[in-house]
Amino acid sequence: MKSSIISLRCFAAVVLLSSILFAQDEEEKKDVHQFTILHNIETTSVKHQGKTGTCWDLATQSFLETELLRMGKGRYDLSEMYIVRNLYPVKAEKYIRYHGLTSFGQGGQAHDVLIAWERFGIVPEEVYPGRTSSDEKHNHSEMVAVLKSLMDAVINTKGEITSNWKEVCESVLNIYLGENPESFEYKGKEYTAKSFADELGIILDDYVEITSYLCYPFYEKAVLEVPDNWTNSEYFNVPVDDMIRIIDNAIERGYSVAWDGDVSEKTFYRKKGYAVIPIDDENKDEESDEPLPEKEKVITQEMREETFDNFQTTDDHLMHLTGIAENQEGKKFYYTKNSWGTKYKYDGYWYMSQSFVELKTIAIMIHKDAVPEDIKTKLGI
Repeated sequence: MKSSIISLRCFAAVVLLSSILFAQDEEEKKDVHQFTILHNIETTSVKHQGKTGTCWDLATQSFLETELLRMGKGRYDLSEMYIVRNLYPVKAEKYIRYHGLTSFGQGGQAHDVLIAWERFGIVPEEVYPGRTSSDEKHNHSEMVAVLKSLMDAVINTKGEITSNWKEVCESVLNIYLGENPESFEYKGKEYTAKSFADELGIILDDYVEITSYLCYPFYEKAVLEVPDNWTNSEYFNVPVDDMIRIIDNAIERGYSVAWDGDVSEKTFYRKKGYAVIPIDDENKDEESDEPLPEKEKVITQEMREETFDNFQTTDDHLMHLTGIAENQEGKKFYYTKNSWGTKYKYDGYWYMSQSFVELKTIAIMIHKDAVPEDIKTKLGI
């Protein structure tokens, strides 16, 4: 009887081991790309935007924190929600002045963070976490619904509009996010948000935004016509090849890149951790065991224009490029820091292929010194 039990246990162990080895083999089959990082820029920890549309804020704050590291200023964790808290009244006033015919939502662009730094300063995360509830993650759904209802009610008021709505707007933001700190102590020193920003030493005029579309003249500035550019800010417009040169030159020289683009493609694989533009137009399901084709489309300027015009490429997400990698075939990928926490395959990072970046990039923000000299000359920087 004992020998039978032992035999059954041995058989079960063999079956279990075989299952594990089979699962490992299957997992290896799913890992189409074996990545090697060639350039990796020191940055800060991956954050989680929660149930908010504030990727523009987290990506750009990560970019600026990384700039502080590059400049030898030290490691900082800066408050993203301080930016959100102070820009909503600005956005609300513009929404009222335009009679509701402009954007009022959670989205934004990289330059919005620079605008907020200049007007309102910045504070550390520990000074302004931007949560008044006990929730660990941010959730702005209710707050935005309340604010939007308030704005629309004011616009639809019969008769003269007073300025009282501004106080109500401030109260809503205080309730959900917290009051702005008038002053605070940080590492034994007293600051205001403005004085803290001044001490950090970021020169905001050193940063430029770049896009690449045929509908604007090349090597000139143009207002990028996307809904979240609610400030109607201008971007330098360059050919796509120059945009890639700028990104590569930056990362190779130790400058990171704030990236604005579209991740709605089925081939932006959330579970597999990479993004590609395969030659095969039939995108395979993310849950499928079949790997994506290794060969990718050659991206042209005309393809970028087509997907921009037909809304296949929209400004739906901002992230932070902090490195360059290659796969086992030597194909280039950009090591990309996201704001969805660390639960995904590469601990909060993605690998986006050059083809993906060429096609799906809306715009980038970069330090002007990271732009190659010949392109700087053409742009007049």
